[in-house]
Amino acid sequence: MSANTRRVVAVVMLCHFVASFAALGMPPFFAQILQRSLNNDVPWLAGTFYVVPTLLAALSAPWWGRLADRFGKKPLLLRAQLGLALSFLLAGFATSTSGFFAALVLQGVLGGTFAASNAYLATVASGATLTRSLTAMQWSARAALVAAPAALGLWMGVESPIVLYRWLALLPLVSAVLIALLPAGGMAASAARRTPTPVPTAPATPRQIYALQFAFIFATVATFPYFISDVQLRLPTLSAAAAGLLFGLPHLVYLLAAPLLSRRVGATPSLGLLAAGYGTLMLSLAAQAVPLDLPALVGWRLLMGMAMTVGFIGLHALVAGVVNAGNAGRTFGWFESSSKWGGVAAGVMAGAAVGAAGTRAPFLLGAAALAPALGYLLLIARRAPGAQTA
Repeated sequence: MSANTRRVVAVVMLCHFVASFAALGMPPFFAQILQRSLNNDVPWLAGTFYVVPTLLAALSAPWWGRLADRFGKKPLLLRAQLGLALSFLLAGFATSTSGFFAALVLQGVLGGTFAASNAYLATVASGATLTRSLTAMQWSARAALVAAPAALGLWMGVESPIVLYRWLALLPLVSAVLIALLPAGGMAASAARRTPTPVPTAPATPRQIYALQFAFIFATVATFPYFISDVQLRLPTLSAAAAGLLFGLPHLVYLLAAPLLSRRVGATPSLGLLAAGYGTLMLSLAAQAVPLDLPALVGWRLLMGMAMTVGFIGLHALVAGVVNAGNAGRTFGWFESSSKWGGVAAGVMAGAAVGAAGTRAPFLLGAAALAPALGYLLLIARRAPGAQTA
């Protein structure tokens, strides 16, 4: 990776992190915002509002991706950052539940910084370099997921927590300014023209990758909403802080392991690598559904983190094998959409599973979702044994 490409990746990664800070950090506090800022204590609204931006992003991401391919990746990335700034500003000045809801709808429709950032990166990097760039983008998302709730929690004591959105709107605005200073893109295509190399057959089609991504996200997200309550039922003497640390443990593993592993195992797309990640994740989820003491639970959470890391790197390598500067917007739009749909479906089905079988059910639900995905992976690998790498 050239110094110029590293600089571009670093700027895009930083901009995605600061934009994600509010988008990922504020939803856990929706119940407080509704009650203290909007005088609404209807219990189910917080959960409903939580999925609204995700659902709208799932619907809008492919459309924005097609526009990026038509009008350019950088302009659409700027649009995504400015769209977030506008939606945060409207949320910060909302004086009613319906106004706050409208701001969240706009956030889902006008956001999409992850897909837009990845599409732009595909114009400045390709192959193994793009795989590492995508892993870095996922790193920034996980870092925001870990850091934002803790940092924003320090400010939740203000009289009306919704006003924090007004200040958080500055983050995507700053990101937009930084992105405006980046090159327009096309560096990867220019490099390819200077040093043409044969392009081998990718081991999976885009639609196969989207389906595999859906199952992977479904399996991981299904355990998120009820993990802390489940751990506190199992281990009643465990503090809330320790339960939160257990929740974040797989994400911390990703933050530590992904930069190194992406260089060692993510150089080429591999169905075998992805199958290993899916199989290990399925095992770790199933194991967490049985009675465990604290050391055993920590061990399985660590293994889950490694499996998530390998799974993400494997998916990034696969999508890097089918994307190019011309189709990057459409490809990453659908890639992001499949991820969002997986999260929405996981949240809905996890709630139903908990109501029917208790708080351990989401672990079994996630493992069950991975079983057909793993079988499908092994099947397409067997059909194309010579295409394990590209």
